[in-house]
Amino acid sequence: MSKRRDPEMIDDDTPEWTDEDFERARPASEVLPELFGHEAADDMLKPRRGRPKAEHPKEHITIRLDQEVVEAFRDTGPGWQTRVNQALKRFLQEHSPSDPTGR
Repeated sequence: MSKRRDPEMIDDDTPEWTDEDFERARPASEVLPELFGHEAADDMLKPRRGRPKAEHPKEHITIRLDQEVVEAFRDTGPGWQTRVNQALKRFLQEHSPSDPTGR
């Protein structure tokens, strides 16, 4: 008895490869320069790992805050560190960081 194919797994646009398809196949390093040029192909073929690099990455620091400040933000749930960052940004828009009175 043959196994029935799952209709959700059938892809008419890209059917399963035959032996002839595999014989005609060429590595991307040969095909991409023909399609996009050598410079673009070289860029496409560079290995990339992880997230894309941020244009303005955040800086990892250690900071000491009052316990009630940390608890108040942590109590707001996941993303609390981002909200601390946003609160500090708003403060800088309204105040001078060099003024010890915060005006």
